[in-house]
Amino acid sequence: MLLPRFEYHEPTTLEDALNLLHELGGNARVLAGGTDLLVKMKRKLEKPSHVISVARVPGMDQIIPRNGHAVTIGAGVTAAELARNELVMDRFTPLAIAAGKLGAPPIRNRASIGGNLANARPAADFPPPCMVLNATLKLKSAKGERDIPVNDFFRGPGETVIEPNELLVSLHIETPPPWSGGSYIKLGARKAMEISMVNVAAMITLQSADGPIVDVRIALGAVAPTPVRALAAEDLLVGAIPSEELFRKAGEIGVGMCSPITDHRGTMEYRCMMIEVLTKRCLTEALARAKAWKP
Repeated sequence: MLLPRFEYHEPTTLEDALNLLHELGGNARVLAGGTDLLVKMKRKLEKPSHVISVARVPGMDQIIPRNGHAVTIGAGVTAAELARNELVMDRFTPLAIAAGKLGAPPIRNRASIGGNLANARPAADFPPPCMVLNATLKLKSAKGERDIPVNDFFRGPGETVIEPNELLVSLHIETPPPWSGGSYIKLGARKAMEISMVNVAAMITLQSADGPIVDVRIALGAVAPTPVRALAAEDLLVGAIPSEELFRKAGEIGVGMCSPITDHRGTMEYRCMMIEVLTKRCLTEALARAKAWKP
């Protein structure tokens, strides 16, 4: 299956990339890893006249610690790099786990976090972890820049707030406070190379090792047109002492935040059951990591 004809651009500076987007607008598509864009082009779902690669733009492929209080992740960083980065695994655990579950090794070596977010697929792996980590996305254009909370980024399947002349350049994530832990669970029909039927990310912050929950975030994917925060379940948990029964109730509440569909991967009823089960399991794993927190 051949690609449609297009003009290829490989800018070597961010300024050049942004100027190209400004000039070409809706006729151009950005190429990072290409694991989604090239497939769409082969299937004639996308027919851009211009393709702009960001592979040689400085900084797009870097993970930069910020004085121990935060991390900046370039939009071109691959899933493989995130999965093996010690800082990401230690302090931003849900993101590292999700990166290790994305596709197969050849896909992880190419797929970028920016591309995964910008494609806005409801079942994508990176949105739920970014949501529970309160990531902020930096969008730049030739005329300026803006910071968008990831919770405000998705508009619908395949739709985000990115304008045609904008480029997602990086993510900024603050380091979770002491006694915090997180997890990510993905359910598919197969053990590998599968699109999620349901995916869940969670972050928990305790007052102390055995104290009550002072903050919690739960994000669910593949169960609505966009990934969603289970806000009502979070409200139940804040201020409470963690327990198996409490987490079970949170899972039940999480089902009410979703509108899953029936397709060839699973029925609506099965997805609803799995939301409840996986939310409880994800919270349990997050709690274990929070209790084991070390400075």
